Amino acid sequence: MTLSADLQAQPVSADPVAAADRLIARLAEVRAAIAEVIFGQRAVVEQTLACVLAGGHGLLVGAPGLGKTLLVETLGTVLGLDARRVQFTPDLMPADITGSEVLDEDAHGRRSFRFVPGPVFCQLLMADEINRASPRTQSALLQAMQEGRVSVAGTSHPLPQPFHVLATQNPIEQEGTYPLPEAQLDRFMLQIDLAFPDAEAERAMLLATTGASRAVARPVLAAGELAAAQALVRALPVGERVVDAIVALVRSARPEPGGDAEAIRLLAWGPGPRAAQALMLATRARALLDGRLSPSLEDVDALAGPVLRHRMALNFAARAEGASLDALITRLAAAQGQYEGHIRRTAR
Repeated sequence: MTLSADLQAQPVSADPVAAADRLIARLAEVRAAIAEVIFGQRAVVEQTLACVLAGGHGLLVGAPGLGKTLLVETLGTVLGLDARRVQFTPDLMPADITGSEVLDEDAHGRRSFRFVPGPVFCQLLMADEINRASPRTQSALLQAMQEGRVSVAGTSHPLPQPFHVLATQNPIEQEGTYPLPEAQLDRFMLQIDLAFPDAEAERAMLLATTGASRAVARPVLAAGELAAAQALVRALPVGERVVDAIVALVRSARPEPGGDAEAIRLLAWGPGPRAAQALMLATRARALLDGRLSPSLEDVDALAGPVLRHRMALNFAARAEGASLDALITRLAAAQGQYEGHIRRTAR
């Protein structure tokens, strides 16, 4: 039996440690395959893989030309997923994503409605420049992202599994963009910010992409392997210290009485329980990517920004004084040790 088939056939409960060891080896192959196409951006690749392994959806934010679309295309190939791409434009309609019913007429003149699936019926949907479409069209993805199905004309249609949305977004300051609704932002497990590559990565990129030939992504996993990996991520144990740190961090980021004084002063709204769920799953996936069988406080610290930054908003006064959301999250994450025993003390 091959390693790929063995991973799919092995139940998680039979021997989770052996299954995790096999998965760690396979994930090393996945990262190597991605590195053949994507140069630099190591943290971005790690966060995107953690998001998919945890079964979530990701929002890639960065200026045009930083490789967001290429990264999603590469992931689709390497992970063996049926991937499709939708270019979001101001005139895109919800039915262009979810699909619609058309009226058919047979040879005898009998008429009936037939559902024509939209591009959302895939395993990996690339929503390219999602914030260039209107909020009405953006929200067409809400049910698909949360429930794994869409409803058209009163009929529910399940989506293929696994199902992931990796959306790319241009900075909101650019012309022709719309902010995403808060309810939709909360459905994205991670917001992954892309910066410009360093000089060494940009030089390697130039040499690899402007010659007579260029690297092409190669498949490594199959969809069944990815589904098994996602089940394994949920089976990994999480220590009490990590659980307490996650709860304390998320609660400290809410502008509520009794919370962090600086958060109360600067924030208009903060993260809900879905943020804690996302952080719990993402830390497990990051630990596996790093070759570990249980997450640590380091994982919580590394993923605090990607999990929280799109679930929080500065108030008007904070924006006027030039406050930074990332700086606040970094401070809250660094202070998580202060909150570790808070939950237990409160419970007593």
